[in-house]
Amino acid sequence: MTQTRLSKYLKIIIAGMALAVLAVYLWAIPEIGQSIVRQNPEFSYCYYPWLILLWITALPCLCALLCSFKIAQSLKSDRAFTAQNARLFKIIAVLAAADTSFFMLANIVFLFLNMNHPGICLFSVLILFAGTAIYVVCSGLSYLVNKAAALQEQSDWTI
Repeated sequence: MTQTRLSKYLKIIIAGMALAVLAVYLWAIPEIGQSIVRQNPEFSYCYYPWLILLWITALPCLCALLCSFKIAQSLKSDRAFTAQNARLFKIIAVLAAADTSFFMLANIVFLFLNMNHPGICLFSVLILFAGTAIYVVCSGLSYLVNKAAALQEQSDWTI
């Protein structure tokens, strides 16, 4: 597979993921929330705080997809191992860590405000582990791409 073809496929996948994220956050989550409120009107006071929380958590996800798209663009021009790509991987790692930490803290705050169920907090631990895994993988990729960029730059100066 050529780099331009790989870049094109990655861009298509990332664009599809962005559309899926937008569909989930703008359509599915509000619909599910409205359904819960219709079935249990006593939880109506929780709808908007949870909706705002989830919309806030969508922003780092979309930013990470934008960084991924930039990395895919650099593959097309045969610039896979650059310091810029290493920085983009580091940004994705930090976004994953910040987003999952914020989500977990907000879950705990909502639990103390009686706007959450302990089972949802336990489920949120799985999201915390997933975010931590993304952080570790992207940090590792950042390190490796940075090392490869340094080696590539060094070899470019070799005659």
